[in-house]
Amino acid sequence: MMLKGGLIGCGFFAQNQLHAWRDLDGVEIVAICDRDAGRLNATGERFGIGRRYTDAAEMLVNEALDFVDIATTAPTHRPLVELAAAHGRAVICQKPFAIELGDAEAMVAACAKAGVPLMVHENFRWQTPIQAVRRVIDEGAIGRPFFGRFAFRSGFDVYSGQPYLAEGERFIIEDLGIHILDIARFVMGEASSIACRIQRVNPKIRGEDVATMLLGHGDATSVVDCSYATKLPVEPFPQTLVEVDGDRGSLRLVEGYRLTVHGPGGTRELDVSPTLLPWAERPWHNIQESVQAIQRHWVECLTRGAEPQTSGQDNLQTLRLVDAAYRSARSGQVQHLTG
Repeated sequence: MMLKGGLIGCGFFAQNQLHAWRDLDGVEIVAICDRDAGRLNATGERFGIGRRYTDAAEMLVNEALDFVDIATTAPTHRPLVELAAAHGRAVICQKPFAIELGDAEAMVAACAKAGVPLMVHENFRWQTPIQAVRRVIDEGAIGRPFFGRFAFRSGFDVYSGQPYLAEGERFIIEDLGIHILDIARFVMGEASSIACRIQRVNPKIRGEDVATMLLGHGDATSVVDCSYATKLPVEPFPQTLVEVDGDRGSLRLVEGYRLTVHGPGGTRELDVSPTLLPWAERPWHNIQESVQAIQRHWVECLTRGAEPQTSGQDNLQTLRLVDAAYRSARSGQVQHLTG
């Protein structure tokens, strides 16, 4: 069975998604949509997609689609997700899923009412090194985790390709921290509390570019540490560095995609480097490979009728952490989460 998809939004990151869709078996993007006709046609020519629309509603009426891939910015997500659900189309939606938690909850409810699958494109947990960390823990190699640190510290110029990142009142938690918080959930389990401090180091941007968060995961603790203001001798972008201590050992994912695992059986060093896909480029290849991985997961879930790992319902938990982090930063108080 060949799944047919339509992509809405032909911007910077959507190019990665289109490359990944083209490489996957059992799926084809048959139509694309963007309000910018020039960008729409350039993307259509690049990927050989002839069915092009500047109106999403028109695309959903005219095309027999199994799913819609929404690759637009967060403020447009709710109307587009609700539109796709009203047409009975399964939805994969880019992150951040929503700015306001209420909008995210409404989208989850709309897709549930329509009986259509919904997945958020939360791809960082699908990175090869992060998947390797989770496997080590699942194998019991370090025992029960009681502490974790998830650090993304960089001075990479993310603003040149995505200039809107410098314009919002919220930045690093909403754009990057959301990924690292999701990794913390994936590795350590659900968080019940969060404390956060933010800073703006770069005077040319409006939002925060540094955030430090302390999470409680039941009996375990983690630190989520994000910065786009850190100048290092070797630029680690876009690597997330991980430390996890367990009651029988520890693991360290360090720069260069090297994973050290220490436990009762000794110490081993693993190379968990991502694959450089034919269309990918360094240093983005780690993220680009994870795009293909999560989209493969989506195809498998649609084919089997299974719920995606990063379903809309699951992503609400990450969004609640983002919301609580900003509340903590404003109030200076620990925020406790329920539900």
